[in-house]
Amino acid sequence: YQRRVHGELHDAYTIMACLSLENAGFAPLGQGTQYAAEGHISLNGKLPIATFGGLKARGHPVGATGVYQIAEIHRQLTNRAGENQVKNCSVAMCQNIGGAAASVFAHVVSVE
Repeated sequence: YQRRVHGELHDAYTIMACLSLENAGFAPLGQGTQYAAEGHISLNGKLPIATFGGLKARGHPVGATGVYQIAEIHRQLTNRAGENQVKNCSVAMCQNIGGAAASVFAHVVSVE
């Protein structure tokens, strides 16, 4: 089977998600919006992200965003995401930005 990766990026603002796609190396610099527009971040895309709507859909709960993201990648990795399940998801990444963008954290989790 083909391994699938799921991502939870800090998407409090649309531009932040685009910049994260680029700076994490998933999309070429300056092409994060095009990468998304081509469907690569959709549930069936190359890199599904924010399959439950991301931080904006949760009202961006400052201080709790990282916990939300870890909970979402856990749901994906344990095959408990229901209709939003990324098929064959075995690796997930969450990236969170804190403060005035002075602190950036990334976690990569695998079920291997």
